[in-house]
Amino acid sequence: MTQAPRRALGFLLVTIFLDSAGIGIIIPVLPGLIMELTGGSLSGAAAWAGWLMFVFSALQFLSAPVLGSLSDAFGRRPVLLGSLAAYAADYVLMGLAPTLLWLFIGRGLSGIFSATYPAASAYVADMTRPEERAKRFGFMGAAWGMGFVVGPALGGLIGDLDPRLPFFVAAGLAAINVVYGWFVLPESLAPENRRPFHLKSSHPVAAFKAMRKYPLVPGLLGALFLYHIAHDANPSTWTYVTMAKFGWTARDIGLSMTFVGLCAAVVQGGAIGPLVKRLGERRAMTVGFLLFAVSFMGYAFASAGWQMYFWIVPFSFGTIASVAAMALMSKQVPANAQGELQGAVSSLRSVTACIAPPMLTGLFSFFTSPAAPFPFPGVSFFTAGVLTLVALVLVRLVLRRSLAPA
Repeated sequence: MTQAPRRALGFLLVTIFLDSAGIGIIIPVLPGLIMELTGGSLSGAAAWAGWLMFVFSALQFLSAPVLGSLSDAFGRRPVLLGSLAAYAADYVLMGLAPTLLWLFIGRGLSGIFSATYPAASAYVADMTRPEERAKRFGFMGAAWGMGFVVGPALGGLIGDLDPRLPFFVAAGLAAINVVYGWFVLPESLAPENRRPFHLKSSHPVAAFKAMRKYPLVPGLLGALFLYHIAHDANPSTWTYVTMAKFGWTARDIGLSMTFVGLCAAVVQGGAIGPLVKRLGERRAMTVGFLLFAVSFMGYAFASAGWQMYFWIVPFSFGTIASVAAMALMSKQVPANAQGELQGAVSSLRSVTACIAPPMLTGLFSFFTSPAAPFPFPGVSFFTAGVLTLVALVLVRLVLRRSLAPA
């Protein structure tokens, strides 16, 4: 790799790292801030947190195809830097929020401009040979994991000083990265690989329709739809489940999420590339979905806090499924449509993030309330395990059909 692409990849990994660190910093203190602003209980805070994620994801769903198409037309660099700047402003707004309404406004603005991960994925696809993409996508996952090593631990520590302080730290990290990227990030999309921007075709329905002409992509998007709903059980309900079942504090939650990030970083940074290469994308998806399902069931029925740590390890290896799916889909799509693919994936991710938080936090809220037929704080993880098993069946059907003779 030449010096310029190496610097660009470094910036992308730092961007993903700071993105996840910024999110991780605020997760341990968000329940307390919501309870402070509403004067409600933990169960009520979980429900409000689900709707905050819904607002973010609904607006991301509408804007992601537009941002993806803009990156195909004008390049990845301006989209990446603009999204980072918007994140910095969003964290400041949330840190200053005097009421719950301001938290919703901040998350909504963040959803509109959230294009860092899809734009970074398109950038990686631009500068990477198809056979190396799984490895590079694994590096991105490792950077995301390392952010969760640092973010939750830092948020848990400084959140004890002031529950609003982590928001300003996250804003500062995003702002520093904008300045860094301005000087080191070149454009990856060559002029000959760009395509005109048309607003009328830059919406989620058009993006999904465009993917129908590529083999395997629609079926894999369907499996990822279920996968991402299940995956959101962790960011949506981990804090609330562990507080309800084991009495964990913000510090305990921060440490556990640090362990999640450390495992993800080790697995995706060092193991995903060799595993996908050895197994192939098809078998890697099967193994990953199976590990995910087993781990979610382990979370659901854990009777002691240390058991959550035990199941984090196979869960981390389960992320091989999404990396393999992304690598396989990127091979189906030409260079001038990688942004469109990532926009479609991001919109899909937004749809699932609209559905999952209200659904999963709602299940937790109901099964920890007096109205529940029986107490089951782990119900969100049980539901995620079932959805992942359904995704596994769908993947097997899609892959079997693709191998069948015409």
